[in-house]
Order: sequence, then C-alpha cells, then structure tokens
Amino acid sequence: MADLVQGLLICLMAVQTIQHDGNRTWTNTTASSAAIPKTFRGKTSKSNHTGQLPWLNVNLEDPVTAYSTGLLSTWVIPCSYILAMLVGIPSNAYILVSLRLRAKSLSTVVLYLNLALSDLLLLLSLALRVHYHFNRINWIFGEISCRLITALFYGNVYCSAQTIACISLKRYLAVVRPFFYRSLSKTTLTVWTCLIVWFLFTAAIVPELLVRQSYYVTQLDVTTCHDVLPLDDESHYPLVPYRLMLVFMGFIVPFLICIYTHVAVVYHLRQSGCDWRPFIRVSSLVFTIFVVCYLPSGLLHIAHYIRLFSYGDDRLYGYYRVAVCLCCFHSCLDPFLCLLMSKTAASELQFISLQRPAVRM
Repeated sequence: MADLVQGLLICLMAVQTIQHDGNRTWTNTTASSAAIPKTFRGKTSKSNHTGQLPWLNVNLEDPVTAYSTGLLSTWVIPCSYILAMLVGIPSNAYILVSLRLRAKSLSTVVLYLNLALSDLLLLLSLALRVHYHFNRINWIFGEISCRLITALFYGNVYCSAQTIACISLKRYLAVVRPFFYRSLSKTTLTVWTCLIVWFLFTAAIVPELLVRQSYYVTQLDVTTCHDVLPLDDESHYPLVPYRLMLVFMGFIVPFLICIYTHVAVVYHLRQSGCDWRPFIRVSSLVFTIFVVCYLPSGLLHIAHYIRLFSYGDDRLYGYYRVAVCLCCFHSCLDPFLCLLMSKTAASELQFISLQRPAVRM
C-alpha cells in the first residue's frame, strides 16, 4: 500500500512538473506573507480602475501562470470532477433513499446517511468549478458564490473524513470492546456524533465565508476563485491558525483513528479462532481506499504549508489540487463501500454474540 501511495505521488509530481518547467521559486518573502496554505500568492494592486473587483499582481514566471493555462488545470481536474459527479451524485442519492431498508441497525443508518449527505454536497459543489477550470480559472459567478462553493468544497472533504473515522470507531467498539458497545445507547450516541461533525463542518467553513475569495489577476486577465489570494494582507492572515486546526482535525486525527481501529479490528478477528476473512477483506478494502484517496492530499497540504512558511514557494499548490481530486473520487465510491459495510453489520452482531458466553464463564 505504501508503494501504491508513493507511486501516485510520483505520477502527480511528474504531470505538474511538465507545466512548471522553467519556473522559479519566490525568494524575497517573509514568514507572515507566506503562511497561508492551499493558494498561490498574489499582491494587491494599489490602483483599481474597475471600481468593482480588487486586483492582484503576479509574476508571469510564477507557477500560477503555468497552472492557469496548463493541461492539468484546464482538462485533467475538470474531467476528474465530471467523472466523480456522474458516478457519485446518483449513487449517493440512491443511498439516501434506500439505505434505511438495507441496514439492520439504526445507528449504522444514521452514520451512512450522514456520510452520503456530506459526499452529495461535496459533489454538487463541483459543478461551477468544472466551468471555472474549463474557462482557464476565470470565475464569472460572483464573489458570494465563490465563497459558498469554496466553503462547501473544503468543508465537506473534511466532514467526509471525520464521518469515516466515526464509522471505523464504531466497528472497533463492536469488535474489540463488544460488551462496552452493547451497553451504549448507540442511536443517541450516533446522533450526537453526527451533530458534532456538522458543528465542526460549520466552524470550518465560517472563516472561508468571511474573507474575499475572488480576485482579478491583471497579468492573466482572469478572475480567480480561491486559487490566488493576497497573502501579504492582514485580512487573510487570521486564516493561518484556522488552516492549521483544519488540517489537524480534518485529516490527521481521522487518519490516525482509522489506522488504529483497522489494525485492532483485524488483529482481534484473527485471534478469535473463527473464519472472518470476508469481514477482514471488506474492512481492509475500505481502509485502503481511504488511505489512497486522502493521504496524498493530506501530505501535500502539509508539505505545501511548510514550503510556503519557510521559502515562500507556492508551486506545490498545483500538486495539491490534483490530489484533492482523489478525495472527490472517494466521495463517489462511498455509496458502494456503504453497501459492502452494511452487509457485514451482521458479522459484528455475530461477533458480539460469540463473545458473550466467554465472559459468563
């Protein structure tokens, strides 16, 4: 699995390198002006002749120029979004309608419906971004829609990861701590868990809604949405602690939870003396897809932040945008994974019942 993730990262870097050949890194920057992740760095123009939209200046040799006109941004990313939407929107809508009839546990239904709703909102937010990328990152839908789409996109990426971590934790309790799991009020606990996840989602999107996201880039003659921000301005500096918290709560914590719970579940099932291979295969498949889809974007996000903070180099942003496409593919795969996991819910109950006599003895 490590080789697979490494191979994906190498492929992403190879594609982006074609566009950035000959570009050079920013050298004269300060830590405060480069500490905003996920975006290219622009500078606010002192003169604004339009009277409507703030201007930004960029160096034509910077990576943003190659990104805005290159094959990666104008074809690879939007085509990936279209594919994810074609598969994910109808399948997640089907899950929302039919899962209640398939799952045996109400708590399981609540978690999977929460995941399907988050994925559906993420995929729906891609529609305007497809036009944006086909239009050479030229946003024509206004500032309000830009803020809303940006907030929904990133908020739901992390909301999905947190929900998957909750599902993994539920399985861990059912298999590794079965008697404690039986003593819980599972439906009530699950509802509160989902409410907390959506509270974190709301907290995650509010800062994105409070700052301007769209700017007219004079040298490129386009209006960008979130991709180029005036990182030297004080208006965007408060996003630094917010983005750090978002990476920690939205990626690192769910990822660590998924790793620990998966390893613990597989270990206990193998020690039980029964044949749980179908259950282990499904659990391992879900975990592998989660790692492949979320690990590249998480690592590149952190690496991009470090390079911005240390050197003012923003060229990793293009790699990050490609890696985020994998998160969108995870959203369109979640409905099929939900069906597989709901079929193994009976195995959890069976495992709990098999553990009961051992304790009574």
